[in-house]
Amino acid sequence: MAYFVGIVLGTAICGLATIVGFDRDRAFYPTVTIVIASYYGLFAVMGGSTRALVQESIAITGFLLIAIVGFKRNLWLIVVALAAHGMFDFIHGNVIADPGVPAWWPAFCLSYDVVIAAFLGVLLLRAKIAASAPVRR
Repeated sequence: MAYFVGIVLGTAICGLATIVGFDRDRAFYPTVTIVIASYYGLFAVMGGSTRALVQESIAITGFLLIAIVGFKRNLWLIVVALAAHGMFDFIHGNVIADPGVPAWWPAFCLSYDVVIAAFLGVLLLRAKIAASAPVRR
């Protein structure tokens, strides 16, 4: 069920972003990447684990930096970051012991992340969004 909900919600969010025009701005998907990564910090706080919060903060910082570089340079990095976060969800429990993560979250987030990565990839391939940032002079 968590996979199904992740797929449906990811598709709905991407569809809505396109219909409303949120994704016309190159910042939309990098921002989504940052928000998605930050949930694990929230779970660490909910679980009351300082150790998990420190470990999650390292991962969050990595995704934050990739989101910034992807926004500034090339949105294909965001596609990779979103897909990588989905794979990270798959192994997360084996890497970081975070007592606040709901049992269903990794499956949900994996499917959500992969759907959004694929959607952005299609937008980039169809040139609906510019992959590279405009050069400023």
